[in-house]
Amino acid sequence: MGDSHRWAAAPGAAQRARSVLAAAWSCAVTAQGGREEFVGAHSVADDGRVLLHLPEDSALGVSAVCAPRGELPAVLEFTDVAPVPVRERVRARLWLAGRFTPVGDHLVFQPMRVVLRRPCGTVVVDPGEFAAAEPDPLATVEAGLLTHLAEAHPDAVERLCRLVGPDSLHGAARVRPLAVDRHGLTLRIERARAHGDVRLAFHTPADDVGGLTERMHVLLAQASAAACPRALQRQRTDGDG
Repeated sequence: MGDSHRWAAAPGAAQRARSVLAAAWSCAVTAQGGREEFVGAHSVADDGRVLLHLPEDSALGVSAVCAPRGELPAVLEFTDVAPVPVRERVRARLWLAGRFTPVGDHLVFQPMRVVLRRPCGTVVVDPGEFAAAEPDPLATVEAGLLTHLAEAHPDAVERLCRLVGPDSLHGAARVRPLAVDRHGLTLRIERARAHGDVRLAFHTPADDVGGLTERMHVLLAQASAAACPRALQRQRTDGDG
């Protein structure tokens, strides 16, 4: 059963990019050779445009107002960090290249190029697909869910390891929840000098926290069932001895 869970449904690049954007609390902006970090200063429109509310002393605001035609080219960078402490916590980086336009007391950023980098590789996301995509429904609550799972239910994480193939668990020193979305849960398996990730698929996508809870219960039930043949084999081995 472990191998059947290894290759599981996962969000596409456009949805993953929108999920990173939806969950991000901070961003770095590079424009006219300068770079500024902003924390808790942005929001996201339904079509993926970024609304940036600037402090009064921001050089970026001055640059945008003085820009030719009122459009300031810029690059926004967002970093997706695993909420649970693991080795190599950066799960993804998202870069948006486009232009700022001053609107009222804030700047509106229109993405024209979208680049998503993950450990599995870097992909350029079509701007139209990015605008049309919706973030994963669990994106904004994922951090709290994973932290609760790791801190309050380490026994559940240990049980879920029964769904992982023996080869993936060979030499494992620690297993931690790395990510969760509507399609499945990803576990980070850490060894002495390396690590790997295994994804456990849900039987159907979850649309909210209630649905996620039900899917997790199904996985745990599968894990309990997976343990039975192994326990029986151990009993037979002990009996033969």
